[in-house]
Amino acid sequence: MTQSLTGKRVAVLATDGVEQIELLDPVKALKAAGATVEVISLKTGTIQGFNHLTPGDAIPVDKALSDADAGDYQALLLPGGVANPDQLRVEEPALDFIRAFFEAGKPVAAICHAPWLLIEAGVAKGRRLTSFKTIRTDLRNAGAEVVDEEVVVDNGLVTSRSPDDLPAFNAKMIEEIAEGRHGHGVSA
Repeated sequence: MTQSLTGKRVAVLATDGVEQIELLDPVKALKAAGATVEVISLKTGTIQGFNHLTPGDAIPVDKALSDADAGDYQALLLPGGVANPDQLRVEEPALDFIRAFFEAGKPVAAICHAPWLLIEAGVAKGRRLTSFKTIRTDLRNAGAEVVDEEVVVDNGLVTSRSPDDLPAFNAKMIEEIAEGRHGHGVSA
């Protein structure tokens, strides 16, 4: 039985260098479940998607981060790719946007390299999660409990390792968004 996300708004925070499938596949799943999804970026227009290291499609942006309010959304999706989170993690408005979801106890889903953003936002400490193998040491150094599983859920935070995990990631993301708010707060 498919869970309904009708009436739920989901923000997708991404920029140039996003792993295209990690944005487009979850967005497709969210929309199929009835959610309204908006791609939010540092700029308006389009962002450059990638298929690993090969440029992919231009992905339309629905709203500039400067015009977005986390309070307007019930959940946040953070797709990966190497360049995407690496660029976003030095942008304080992006980190503030992410923190706002944790402070409100709203579901957050992060895949591949996107957990870098959780470190920079100060919300990884004390959390059980997974990621792409090359950033696991960074997560451990930030105080996270890191495991090698296709999908991990920690009180509304959904994480996965790579595009291979997308079916499990999408299913758990939709489940957590359907459940609504969680009490995960911000780690000290």
